[in-house]
Amino acid sequence: MEIKKILNNNVVMTEKGDKEIVVMGRGLAFQKKVGEEIDASKVEKTFVLENFGISEKLAELLRDTPEIYLDLSYRIIDYAKTQLSYKLDDYLYVALTDHLSFAISRHKQGIDLKNALIWEIRKFYKVEFQVAQKALGIIEEEIGIRLGEDEAGSIALHLVNSQISGENMAAAVQVTQMVNNILNIVKYHYSMDLDESSVSYERFLTHLRFFALRFIRQERSQDSSDDFLYEQVKNKYEMAFQCSEKIASYIASSYKFQIPSEEKIYLTLHIHRVTNRQEHDNKKH
Repeated sequence: MEIKKILNNNVVMTEKGDKEIVVMGRGLAFQKKVGEEIDASKVEKTFVLENFGISEKLAELLRDTPEIYLDLSYRIIDYAKTQLSYKLDDYLYVALTDHLSFAISRHKQGIDLKNALIWEIRKFYKVEFQVAQKALGIIEEEIGIRLGEDEAGSIALHLVNSQISGENMAAAVQVTQMVNNILNIVKYHYSMDLDESSVSYERFLTHLRFFALRFIRQERSQDSSDDFLYEQVKNKYEMAFQCSEKIASYIASSYKFQIPSEEKIYLTLHIHRVTNRQEHDNKKH
């Protein structure tokens, strides 16, 4: 197998026919160049990507993220494939790797976020939640850290997100329209074109899809937000919070639905993250 792209010292990409293949192994790319042969004796894991372009996202992600999280995602997704009746989208490798890196980093700092949708996830996505609970065991086995059930809920939602393409056409159109309109609100509020190739943008997009899909399926949650956290986020990220208020007004007027405070907290944090990262990158360039 010939190296087509080096993602980092331990992860390379090759091709077979019209498919990209990600190959992992310790020191696989050390002192190697594109075009050279992959040392088969060093290969530990191999997975096939159906969609071209995902390796670009993985390359961007792995510039700042240790591949241990990609390894964890590989094991979790491999297990999920044996349990779920639907096909998982290739982007899950990127989304789950990014999520695990962020969640474990927060856990090490003593910050464990509550998942406001945990009850709904258990009820509506039983199989995905069971897979996610198994994922917690895989994480603990690999790195000795036991995340809470709230994180199992988040992992389950990443699996659920792979179903969006399987929804009926009307639902898919409604999800797309809602997400696009929310993205436009953010762009106009900040007078900024968002970098659609960035991981931060993809992370925000994933959250918006979750929100839109929950809304369309009428999986509404009770508002159980933390008033102190709400005020903290409102004051600390004032511009992003104002943007979330505009989004709430759009949802209220278009869909006759009041976004709960907990959703405003998450929206504000995501908006701040995607816009702040982009402003930082623009200043660097």
